Amino acid sequence: MEELPDDIQHTKERKPDVLKKVTDIKGDTFVLQIEFQVRDEPKMVYRMAEYFIMLERKYELPVKQFVIFLGADNPKMPTELDRERLKFSYPLVSLSTLDYHIFLNSDKPEEIILGTLANFAGENPENALKQILVRVKETTKGDFSLNRYFNQLRVLAQLRNLELNLKNAMDSIAEYIKEERDVLFLRGLDKGEAKAEERIVRNLLSKMSLTFEQIADIAGTTVDFVKSVHRQLTDK
Repeated sequence: MEELPDDIQHTKERKPDVLKKVTDIKGDTFVLQIEFQVRDEPKMVYRMAEYFIMLERKYELPVKQFVIFLGADNPKMPTELDRERLKFSYPLVSLSTLDYHIFLNSDKPEEIILGTLANFAGENPENALKQILVRVKETTKGDFSLNRYFNQLRVLAQLRNLELNLKNAMDSIAEYIKEERDVLFLRGLDKGEAKAEERIVRNLLSKMSLTFEQIADIAGTTVDFVKSVHRQLTDK
């Protein structure tokens, strides 16, 4: 035998990503916990088991858990513990295995943008992203909400290394998105960059005899943006 420290107590603070008390349509009440994982976590099963015991002890309600994997690869993390006196498991859902049309067919922009993390099923990434962008536009009311969803889309695209594909898809629908601030936002420009780019285009339009295409090439922007600035100048 080998002696082990007999003091195994230590303070443990856990903050679940999502924690809700739910009453479903059948009238059953339970605690819902959802964790989002970007990386494959070999010891996730222990963390979820800890959550389960702590939540059930605190709320004295049934606990339902889900781990949503946001990574591109298929996760290999264990989802079960099978010991002589303990059996535990949790559901693991990998978005990369789901067809993106599942999300594309939703009427909720919060769900549609998740299609960015799903399986494009052989579709060209730019075409798939263009469809997602158009559906988000169609299902969103108000510019503020639209910009918020597009910002979330950009973050999700980074998880799949799709930034360039997203930019190209955004540029391709710039004419569809009429408001200038939406076009600027779609291109990933922050407020300062947008103003600087606008100043450059204004100067080129007012001081040089160049085509829209030439100005767009010099300023590193799109022809549609140059045209929008030109319309502002001529309307004054």
